[in-house]
Amino acid sequence: MESLQDAIEKARLEREGLIGKTAALGTSKKDALPEEATKMAGSKDAFEAGKNPSPLRSQVRYSATRRVQLDENTLSMNRIIAGDIHDPRVEAYRQLRSQVLISMKRNSWHTMAITSAQENAGKTLTAINLAICMSQEVTNTVMLVDLDLRTPHVHTALGIDIDKGIVDHLLHGEPLENILINPDFPRLVVLPGQPQGSHSSEILSSPEMSAFMDDITNRYPDRIIIFDLPPLLRNDDAIVFVPKADSFLFVVEQGVTRADEIERSLQLLGPSKMMGTILNKAR
Repeated sequence: MESLQDAIEKARLEREGLIGKTAALGTSKKDALPEEATKMAGSKDAFEAGKNPSPLRSQVRYSATRRVQLDENTLSMNRIIAGDIHDPRVEAYRQLRSQVLISMKRNSWHTMAITSAQENAGKTLTAINLAICMSQEVTNTVMLVDLDLRTPHVHTALGIDIDKGIVDHLLHGEPLENILINPDFPRLVVLPGQPQGSHSSEILSSPEMSAFMDDITNRYPDRIIIFDLPPLLRNDDAIVFVPKADSFLFVVEQGVTRADEIERSLQLLGPSKMMGTILNKAR
């Protein structure tokens, strides 16, 4: 693993630093963050999994957005744990949340992309759990956008059935309120995707996408927007979109992602603002 650690260290020196490392998801509860993981005090949660609502919860109402009751068994099976106050693994996401929020506020950033070098590194899992944790801060609302257009997984991980996705808005003029979903967390909305064929990078670089970005970033000044992107080395989708976001997180799967894949990914991303690297499935 020495070569992998060298590559991660190089990424840290070249960009803005290591944000954090998540513990292995799906491992036993005794597993914890690596000792060298960055430690920062997490901010107090606004509410605990919806069971102890904050006074501000009632201020967020979704009159047009479809609200969905999530199934706890489905969330558990898919390792969506951020809403479970009894799961000790959630602390890793809370620490990550605090570090990300500090960096975003310091730089006046509102949008963040999450990607990885290859498949199955845990980018979608990271995006969902981080979005849930960030939505628990009463000063923020959060939108999670599934931009893995060829193989979108956000709605399936949450156990939500959909009949429309972001491409219906971009290419067919479907109003956003007919696509957005409030998935059982008061300050979170999800913009899902449906599988597309080829030409997905052309959609991501289109004038319609630019107009969409202007709309969602200007409509709500307190909103944080997280984009779940495809893996960098699968196609050029992530490459064309990452520069549109204020910053990005790069997910590395311990023991699987190779040093040369990290190096190649960083080369492809060029001058984009890297917020940090997440070492996922660490033991």
